Amino acid sequence: MQTQQPPVETVPDTGEVLVIRQLRRRGFRYLHVFDAVLLYGLMCAITVARFGFSWPNYAVSHYLVGFGIATAIHMVMYYFGGLYEYEQRLGLPPWLPRIVALSAVSVLISAAIGLATGRYLMPRLNLAALLVLGTVAVAVPRLVSRRLRSRRYGHSQILLVGTPDDITLARTHLADAGGDAEVVGQTPNAHDLLDGCNRCGATDVLLLSGRSLDQIYPDPLDELERRKIGVFYRISPSDTLLGLQRSRQIAGMPFVALRTHAVPQYRLRLKRIIELAVLLVLAPVLIPLSAAVALYVRIRVGKGVLFRQERVGIGGSRFTMLKFRTMRHDAEDGCGAVMANEDDPRIVAGVTLLRESRLDELPQLLNVVRGEMSIVGPRPERPEFVAGFEELIPGYGRRHDLPPGITGLAQIRGHYQTDPGYKLGHDLQYVVNWSPILDLQIMAETVLVMLRRSAR
Repeated sequence: MQTQQPPVETVPDTGEVLVIRQLRRRGFRYLHVFDAVLLYGLMCAITVARFGFSWPNYAVSHYLVGFGIATAIHMVMYYFGGLYEYEQRLGLPPWLPRIVALSAVSVLISAAIGLATGRYLMPRLNLAALLVLGTVAVAVPRLVSRRLRSRRYGHSQILLVGTPDDITLARTHLADAGGDAEVVGQTPNAHDLLDGCNRCGATDVLLLSGRSLDQIYPDPLDELERRKIGVFYRISPSDTLLGLQRSRQIAGMPFVALRTHAVPQYRLRLKRIIELAVLLVLAPVLIPLSAAVALYVRIRVGKGVLFRQERVGIGGSRFTMLKFRTMRHDAEDGCGAVMANEDDPRIVAGVTLLRESRLDELPQLLNVVRGEMSIVGPRPERPEFVAGFEELIPGYGRRHDLPPGITGLAQIRGHYQTDPGYKLGHDLQYVVNWSPILDLQIMAETVLVMLRRSAR
């Protein structure tokens, strides 16, 4: 008997040109266009409301160009602020505070450009009006889009997972709340979650018990995410006491949306842009330093200054990582892949300082330029070790949500010999809490760690 497949929100064949389809797969949303047109039109409307249509000729060209620049600033901030990421239908995310914050930063950037150049992108009082009216203009299309989406795909079909008491309580809350959600099934555990979704045609899953988490990650959560079936975990009081802050309300119950990958694409792109900018600024220092270290390694170790080794990168992909050689050429003859330790006899005399100060990692800047690594991130491990760690340590693969880094939270908090389980704790903390500020903090602490270990 063939099981019923749940409805999946895919883009129907509506005659869209191939270019638009490709853009949609890469994250393009029609909201990009709506927001840009609304913001630019709003800037024009505010100016007309204040001054009418009798602008001096020089002001027309200046402000029309300025409006375009201000619109671009807003769009960049909104994109990297996550306003265009795909969101599950169930539970209303708190859009308004984020829109207000991003709009305020955008207006401040526009004002800073005026202060620095003496030529404002628009009349100064217009900036205040833009902050208020622009926030409304950006929020309204999202409310309309949500309603259209609900009308297009119908009510959310919910599968409840939990104990009988939890399910009864959730049914009561959902019934009292009304809205566009309907319970279509229930199950005591998540072992057969995919089959349950197939049988009842669920579009969303509510996990009402913490015991379900171990049963769905990484499978079948990955498959549910591919089908765009929302999975939500009910937050308990103990979760809140541990510091969990992000949540969404579903029928008066607090939930957090679960995803296979903790870091969305827009954050990965922002991280990449920031790190390339850092490399560009530091290039006058890093290039001579790398050349000096390479010469020293050539003198101490001999030929084969660069050491190449296969490592596991983002998403489990493999790449060739570069390092300055600090071990003998025959370091793994007869023993294979072995974890390094603090007093490893394979290390060539005279280069221990390079390992302690992390200067042997400098060639990995080329891996960063290629996009295989980041400056900051979980350290890449060898495939032989990763396979074993994934079997022994639950959730180990989650550290591959970000590109591996030259330095990371585990590196500034631990050492070569630090237990992999403890390193994973640092790595996962970094993955779920990533921000540009955290990266800058880790970079600064890395410099201090290098100086302290160099002074030994």
